[in-house]
Amino acid sequence: MRVLLTGAGGHVGRTVFEGLRNAYDWRLMYHSQPTEEPGVPYTTGEVQDIEDVRPAVEGVDAVIHLAGDPRRGAPWRSVLKNNIDGTYTVYQAAAQEGVERVIYSSSNHAVGAFETGERTPEMYRADGEFLLDGTERPRPGNEYGISKATGEIIGRYFHDSHNISVCNVRIGNLNEDHPPIDYERGQAMWLSTRDCAHIHDRALQADYDFEIVYGISDNDRKYYSLERAREVLGYEPMDNSAEWDGAERVE
Repeated sequence: MRVLLTGAGGHVGRTVFEGLRNAYDWRLMYHSQPTEEPGVPYTTGEVQDIEDVRPAVEGVDAVIHLAGDPRRGAPWRSVLKNNIDGTYTVYQAAAQEGVERVIYSSSNHAVGAFETGERTPEMYRADGEFLLDGTERPRPGNEYGISKATGEIIGRYFHDSHNISVCNVRIGNLNEDHPPIDYERGQAMWLSTRDCAHIHDRALQADYDFEIVYGISDNDRKYYSLERAREVLGYEPMDNSAEWDGAERVE
């Protein structure tokens, strides 16, 4: 399967590519020239520029769209340009090229306002009863979250109008080597690097129409349900933030 990965130079992009480098025929898209040659074909450009995106999507079977401004405090004009316009442009180019599948990097921030003062910090703990499963309406807590929720809606439109299979992965907290330390929220939504690669692999392989799933590891602490990701994608996370004490894995 030939797969385009946008945002290849970002944290999630590097994690997905390194974890699945040998599993697919990759095409990468960077915002600017990478510091090291990736060893596979790539392009550079702006995702909101259709003339930059068209060559990137040419001949691919699927797109993993990660590009955008990842800052949770990003100003509106930046998320409008890079995240909303950029996502629409990638879908537009994919539809024109006849791409059958898009995996969209959504975010926990698309539903961040569910974390109210009445619910926290209890919802971050293993005995918390509050659980989001992807059927709830978006409830963004910042402008970045607005852009991610909008990206999900854009995907819904292109699924309905062009029959593209769309999987929105609401990514939690991707930490390099271990769960966040002394940060209950981050431990509840931790996504390990190998689970990050695995959920994107399953999103490339599974059969579905339009889905919203949560991208976290199988943490004892969690307020995002993994049921839909398990059922539809066959996602089998391998890691759990409860198995760590700070930066050390507990045997």
